[in-house]
Amino acid sequence: MKLSADLQAFEARIGHAFARPELLIRALTHSSMSSATRPDNQRLEFLGDRVLGLVIAEALLKDDMSASEGQLAPRYNALVRKEACADLARELDIGAVLKLGRSEMMSGGRRKTALLGDAMEAVIAAVYLDGGFDAAKAFILRFWNSKIKTVESDARDPKTALQEWAQARKQAPPKYTETARTGPDHAPVFTIEAALESGETARSTANSKRAAEQGAASELLGRLESKA
Repeated sequence: MKLSADLQAFEARIGHAFARPELLIRALTHSSMSSATRPDNQRLEFLGDRVLGLVIAEALLKDDMSASEGQLAPRYNALVRKEACADLARELDIGAVLKLGRSEMMSGGRRKTALLGDAMEAVIAAVYLDGGFDAAKAFILRFWNSKIKTVESDARDPKTALQEWAQARKQAPPKYTETARTGPDHAPVFTIEAALESGETARSTANSKRAAEQGAASELLGRLESKA
């Protein structure tokens, strides 16, 4: 199987040439585009999350030999959460090569934090299955290494950080409002808006309210920091 030109370019961006190209195609196929002959990336996402967790846990232990479990846990959470995976997915422009159904494409799926984070985890699993653990580890560390070095500043979850930002400026705590809910009852997708008393807002979409709230808080924090 020969990959299309855009997927070959993506291979070059991630630094891994697939011996089994079908793994990459599956990793980039959202459930809205799946069929009997085109499986989606959900199972790969499950595996990639575990591979990422192991590599990051080991890297954090090596990076700070004196850190306690209480210090390591928030750093770990900051590095493996869906928003962190989505940030890397944006750097690699995964959105441009995602295989999406028409409805998901029309609703802005290529920019959704949840979809991008899931795809990033699925790509990790594809690299793991194609090249083994060492290849997956090298891939993860290539793109997460700089974040590992600076994770202390990102270790607080976004909702806590946004609330502290508001409190420091004598504002009321941020408000989180569900603005949309789509998908079937067994797998709903939530859109949450985070709003500050001063009027700034941001939205995020995810497969759980908590993830959507965290995504909205992260997005709003990014905007506030860019203005600082």
